[in-house]
Amino acid sequence: MKLHTTKYIKFPSGFWSGLQQLGIAPRDVARQAGLPLTVITEPKVTAAEYFAIWQAFSDLIGDIAKAIIGLVSVFESAQFPPDVLATYHARDYRDALCRMARYKQMCPPERLLIMEEGEECTIELEWQHTEEPGPEVLVGITLAYLLELGRRGTGKALNARRVEFSRPMGDVQTLEAYFGCPIQIGTSGNRLTLRRQDLDIPFATYNEELLEILTPVLDRTLNEKQNTTSITETVKWIIKRSLMGGLLDIQSVAKELNMSDRTLQRRLTEEATSFKHLLTQARHEQARAYLADPSLDIKEVACLVGYENQNSFYRAFRIWEGDTPSHWRSENVGSHNK
Repeated sequence: MKLHTTKYIKFPSGFWSGLQQLGIAPRDVARQAGLPLTVITEPKVTAAEYFAIWQAFSDLIGDIAKAIIGLVSVFESAQFPPDVLATYHARDYRDALCRMARYKQMCPPERLLIMEEGEECTIELEWQHTEEPGPEVLVGITLAYLLELGRRGTGKALNARRVEFSRPMGDVQTLEAYFGCPIQIGTSGNRLTLRRQDLDIPFATYNEELLEILTPVLDRTLNEKQNTTSITETVKWIIKRSLMGGLLDIQSVAKELNMSDRTLQRRLTEEATSFKHLLTQARHEQARAYLADPSLDIKEVACLVGYENQNSFYRAFRIWEGDTPSHWRSENVGSHNK
């Protein structure tokens, strides 16, 4: 799968708490996806990693339809980030959908196209910054979530008129029971079709004052998003993702950023840092995060932060903290659990 790496996606914290309500440990999803466990607390990922997390979730549930309905049902409105929260306080269902389509631009690779014609409104899911479609479970949850938005906002048991999926989605009867309409499989695209008259239903959760606060902030964030991350933050983030894979040289990181290693070094120097310093800093930060998890033994932590043997990790950790990893854990992690 070829995906562009210039766009990063942040998972809302509610995703991980939703997994726990379904009886799935977030760490199991991270491991299944082959990602560092710290993705749970620092959930900024590439499009490829974003897809991998959704696929791992689907694999652990077993049935795509069950995964879709399960997660949509347990997702609590209070856990939504501001861009999603704004849709729940929209004037009506149409306003909510339009806001959702606009602010989805801040969360590639999904894009929503809304078309109103005759008695119907069709919302089609497309992909940005990727040459291949996302996992089936992500497609299903995106469309189910749009209907859930209308149900929660209006307080009415709305049903779709038609739902189309380009690929198999597991138990179709389960999905038809949720959407309240026929499900078509093997279509040319992924679409949710609603009754146009339903879009005029006002939202019981409409909050004009809150929208007046959120809308300017979200619009400004959307407009400025391209230039918010420094090269130092980006490089350290890439290093953290690469520690387990052994991609620890500046050439590998520069290649991912589509620049020469000389240009990258110059950019880092301009921000008063170096690749070596960021590598050490990333290992230190990851080591502390992993040691805070009592289920990981020291040998596993050493491997996760890129050390081939435990002794090298011990020496490095003594330089960072003036202590051994095991004693640091007993002093810091233990005190938080008391």
